[in-house]
Amino acid sequence: MSGAARTAICLLRCDLRAHDNQVLHWAQGNADFVIPLYCFDPRHYLGTHCYGFPNTGPHRLRFLLESVKDLRETLKKKGRPIFCVCSTLVVRKGKPEDVVCDLITQLGSVSAVAFHEEATQEELDVEKGLCQVCSQRGVKIQTFWASTLYHPDDLPFRPIARLPDVYTQFRKAVESGAKVRPTLRMADQLKPLAPGVEEGCIPTMEDLGQKAPVTDPRTAFPCSGGETQALMRLQYYFWDTNLVASYKETRNGLVGVDYSTKFAPWLALGCISPRYIYEQIQKYERERAANQSTYWVLFELLWRDYFRFVALKYGKKIFSLRGLQSKEVPWKKDLQLFDCWKDGKTGVPFVDANMRELAATGFMSNRGRQNVASFLTKDLGLDWRMGAEWFEYLLVDYDVCSNYGNWLYSAGIGNDPRDNRKFNMIKQGLDYDGGGDYVRLWVPELQGIKGADIHTPWALRSAALSQAGVTLGETYPPPVVTAPEWSRHINQRPQGQSPHPRGRRGPAHTPMQHKDRGIDFYFSRKKDVR
Repeated sequence: MSGAARTAICLLRCDLRAHDNQVLHWAQGNADFVIPLYCFDPRHYLGTHCYGFPNTGPHRLRFLLESVKDLRETLKKKGRPIFCVCSTLVVRKGKPEDVVCDLITQLGSVSAVAFHEEATQEELDVEKGLCQVCSQRGVKIQTFWASTLYHPDDLPFRPIARLPDVYTQFRKAVESGAKVRPTLRMADQLKPLAPGVEEGCIPTMEDLGQKAPVTDPRTAFPCSGGETQALMRLQYYFWDTNLVASYKETRNGLVGVDYSTKFAPWLALGCISPRYIYEQIQKYERERAANQSTYWVLFELLWRDYFRFVALKYGKKIFSLRGLQSKEVPWKKDLQLFDCWKDGKTGVPFVDANMRELAATGFMSNRGRQNVASFLTKDLGLDWRMGAEWFEYLLVDYDVCSNYGNWLYSAGIGNDPRDNRKFNMIKQGLDYDGGGDYVRLWVPELQGIKGADIHTPWALRSAALSQAGVTLGETYPPPVVTAPEWSRHINQRPQGQSPHPRGRRGPAHTPMQHKDRGIDFYFSRKKDVR
């Protein structure tokens, strides 16, 4: 093939961005024609493995379609027309290994296929299929790793089997013994598509078996997909408003767009690079402020890294009923109880509010996710995979490693060093929604109940319920379960009294054993921070 034009196919999956994209960066320097390719894989629109929920729900699908459209526009703007052919995102419906095979056959000039490596089985199977296709046709495979803040080759424990099973040990080792690689800058002008390649139509939601969701005005995530919106969100959250400087105090909020960064949906599709966020944090700390909040953004990115490395270490085990610990737990598969949970009709208002928000918007706060997961696994005793697959279906920011890692953690069969960690639903509601505003927003049938009493309607006198227009069993269900520890937070508080709503500004009193983890060490290394 010497002297012939070189064509590189860049298969994009969860890396829908132009900035800090090593696949596109490599292709610019190693090919004459570059085909950025996204495939709508039909396997992503079937059913979940155990319980058959749709793999991809309407909120995430809309976000994905927006992200694909945005990347196409970005590449077109950066394209350099040659023979009237410029850069764009080529879109196909089909299995990536089949689509790539067809393109290699069609063009006859493909010298390489490049992609970013993933961590879990279905994605690895695709990579294996691609390698087989390319090997049979004498085409080079070029792979990179780019989904995490830290590169696996830079971790202080190699091979990955030596990864600590406790996050704190991982974090301390990484913060003291690893460096974040710099981001890659994309060329101002991109190489064109190979002649004869059509960009293809981006499918509609209906083409993929979903109806467009109605945007709920109550949503905490009214944002659109795509790299452009992701970068605008960072600009707004860091530089326009300085909200990042108070992130640690507000991150446990429940209502509104600005209590947290909201980066997760864009990170899940690779619309924004974690390394870019890191560099912007570093810049912000140099130019404006370095505090516990700026550190905490990195702390959360490290959690995301950790769950991805856990998936590399344990493979299929992250999907196993017995979890990473091979622990036998008598999980129930009560579909009636599960329906109460997923529909937000458990009779426990804090749980119901969160589940209704998820169903209506595809989003739920981190605080809410921890609580509803604990309720399903510890209070209801249901198979944790029911919850994990329901989240897989509905979450706009679904990320396979983070989702399953967090559910394993909540179920007590993952990376949690504490046995039998359980959230007290009533205490959590009182701590983070003390005035009941969040519950009132999503459980309107309880709006007549004043103050913190909204968290325990079953404990109210019949006269108070009647005055509020609530009839248990008719307008709102009685609780499907009550935990004995809840009574401590019902009986000791006079009716109507509201404790301080920690969720509005974040926790008012962080327990000492959890306070400022890693912060002292972080700032001890930053001698240039004032």
